[in-house]
Amino acid sequence: MKRKDDDKETPLPKDRQVIGIIEEVVGWAHARVKCLDGKVRICRVPKKLSSKVYLIKNAYVLVDPWEIDGDRKGDILYTYSQNEVEWLKKNGYIKTEEF
Repeated sequence: MKRKDDDKETPLPKDRQVIGIIEEVVGWAHARVKCLDGKVRICRVPKKLSSKVYLIKNAYVLVDPWEIDGDRKGDILYTYSQNEVEWLKKNGYIKTEEF
């Protein structure tokens, strides 16, 4: 699915990446995220993405777990818009009962 504002595709999870929902914004570009793999991670927004990624409670995000301590920590790579979330649900990337 293409975003309305430009011609870029909506990023989908690749390799170890997972989709999650922000449970709590803890400050300093960090949030507690419940991921589709059942794990809750403390995730941060990398500095180079800080102007492009915003943190709002209950927002869907793309998470890249860390190589070391990946079950507890990760990076937030993208925040999905409401239209993108609906598209992801319609195409089976997010199942409502998983959250």
